[in-house]
Amino acid sequence: MFSPEGPSLRELAVQALSSVERGYDLLAPKFDHTPFRTPDAVLDAVESALRRTGPFDAGLDLCCGTGAGVGVLAGVCRERVVGVDFSAGMLDVARERGRPAGPPVSFVRADARALPFGDAFDLVVSFGAFGHFLPRELPGLFAQVRSVLRPGGCFAFPLVAPPRPGSIGYWMLLVFDAVMRVRNALWRPPFVMYYRAFRFGDVRRELTLAGFRVELHALPEFGRRRDGSPRVRLVVARTPGQSVRTLG
Repeated sequence: MFSPEGPSLRELAVQALSSVERGYDLLAPKFDHTPFRTPDAVLDAVESALRRTGPFDAGLDLCCGTGAGVGVLAGVCRERVVGVDFSAGMLDVARERGRPAGPPVSFVRADARALPFGDAFDLVVSFGAFGHFLPRELPGLFAQVRSVLRPGGCFAFPLVAPPRPGSIGYWMLLVFDAVMRVRNALWRPPFVMYYRAFRFGDVRRELTLAGFRVELHALPEFGRRRDGSPRVRLVVARTPGQSVRTLG
């Protein structure tokens, strides 16, 4: 799972016993060499899908980490791209990366639950960050995203189909979440990272309550499961107002 350039087991243990912010500060220099970094195949598929509904003017990468998703925005936005994260260490790595071709890119340190922007963006994306938010935090998080989008703006993120009950993947995620709950019950500060807490039914309901119109689009690059359902979908939540082209 980890490359030789990635973190050691000791480094991962130290991270896991830290707060989320401190843990990512420590992990930042090696984060891109872990399986936690969104794969390029997912980033490319999302960019391809968004190209069919853009272009957009200004884009925000929510919980941008080391900036892998900024390249997606640079490919579909014309005026500017902003990455926001609350880990100073992750943002330091993001700033050191080569800037993608396209509009100007900047990075801001802030909590996704208290974004320091007005309605300044046409597109918000996020990759792999939602496991760090408890279900009770979703209404506030989605309200923040809604507040920074212009009329007709779009909030998009990929969603992988959950593993089937009884499969190896299912038990791995179940055990991981159980370990994290025990860790958080016994150790402070908590490290919030739960793979099974982000359930689409709850997410769709909270997005709708926050004022979004929610669409689902299959990402064909990842194929379908035996029952015909997509392996990966793109969730597209739109705000009221003048809309851009829909995905084909």
